Formats: sequence, structure tokens, C-alpha cells
Amino acid sequence: MNKPARQEAPQAQKQRRGLNRVWHAFGYSLAGLRAGWGETAFRQEALLALVLVPTAFWLGRTWLETAVLVAVVVAVMVVELLNTGIETAIDRIGPEWHQLSKRAKDMGSAAVLLSLLLCGGVWAAAVYDRLLG
Repeated sequence: MNKPARQEAPQAQKQRRGLNRVWHAFGYSLAGLRAGWGETAFRQEALLALVLVPTAFWLGRTWLETAVLVAVVVAVMVVELLNTGIETAIDRIGPEWHQLSKRAKDMGSAAVLLSLLLCGGVWAAAVYDRLLG
């Protein structure tokens, strides 16, 4: 006989303290990354990061330049996860079209666009400086 899946009490995370709370939060974060991997845009950005992050160590001339190059790549992924979270929460509310739902989704999308433009600008400047400067 199969045992039913163990369900946590609502707000169980709020009751935890110390390392137990950190451990569970880490597990929730891994679950979020797994969920993000199911999204095409996040998966594409993560695969691009596998190329860009090592390249940043070659392209950056100082530790600060390298850190900025890596940071803007990670920032794109963070913003993508937040955008997906917004979209998921809106979709949970209901599938019907609503102006506020559209506005929230559009603003999340705009945040992703801005993070991509920032990333592209920083990387273009670094490539220019390294190869042509």
C-alpha cells in the first residue's frame, strides 16, 4: 500500500529556525531552478551563461571587470525567474484576459528586456575594449 505524500503545514517555513530554515530554503531554491529550467527562455539564458561566464574570465582584465561581466549574465537569469514567477502567479488567478494581468506580465517582460539590453551593452563594451581598444 502506498503512503500518501507528506504535506507540509501552511507557512511551515516561518516556524523553522537556524540551519534547518536555511536547509529547507535551499531546497525550495533548487526546486525553483528546476521549475525555471522548464521555461524555454530561462533554459536558453542558462545555456548561454555556460558560454559567457567562462568567457568573462578571459575577457575581463581585472577581477572587477570579470565580476561585472558575470553579474550582468546572472542578473538576466534572475530577472527571467522573477518574470516567470509573475506570469505563473497571474495564470493561477485565472486564464481570462484582464488589463491588470496584462500590465503585470508586460512589465515583467520589459524588465527582462532591460536586463538583456544592459547585459548586451556591458558585454559589447568589454569586447570592444579588449579587441579594439
